[in-house]
Amino acid sequence: MSVQPWGGPGPVDPYGHQPAPAAAHQAAMRAGHADRDRTVDVLKAAFAEGRLSAQEYEQRHEAAAAAQTYGQLAVLVADLPAGPMAPPTVAAPVPATFMAAPPPVRVRQTNVLAVVSLVCGVIGFSAPAVVTGHIARSEIRRRDMDGDWAAVLGLVVGYMGCAFWMLMILFAFA
Repeated sequence: MSVQPWGGPGPVDPYGHQPAPAAAHQAAMRAGHADRDRTVDVLKAAFAEGRLSAQEYEQRHEAAAAAQTYGQLAVLVADLPAGPMAPPTVAAPVPATFMAAPPPVRVRQTNVLAVVSLVCGVIGFSAPAVVTGHIARSEIRRRDMDGDWAAVLGLVVGYMGCAFWMLMILFAFA
């Protein structure tokens, strides 16, 4: 264990880095899995940016997995741009005059023929359900409207009704 400039014991550091005096009270705090994961993320980013060699990354990764305290984690990333205990940044409040208005909510209109197709299919008017369903789907695509689900359901029920009546007619003549 090393002795820090402020007189207290510090974490064991294989790289010679020492945490800042302000972080001394946190250095002895126990680190959790999430803290180790954040440290490994910083190491991965540093390796990907070319700040660490493969061998140094592996050594630090193993040390992060074995770290028990914040201090041990802090020394692993002390010479890198970001660390596991970066102080939270407090954003200045934005004046109300600069706040952008929320985007307007765009409500799409439901196509009436789609609803007519669905109703016709449900009550048994199969041919009108098919015709109005196809017209509704065309209008929905052209005008960017809602109701495609109703038009499709009207078409399905309409085609099923048409098939049913065709079978009934065929059986009647047979």
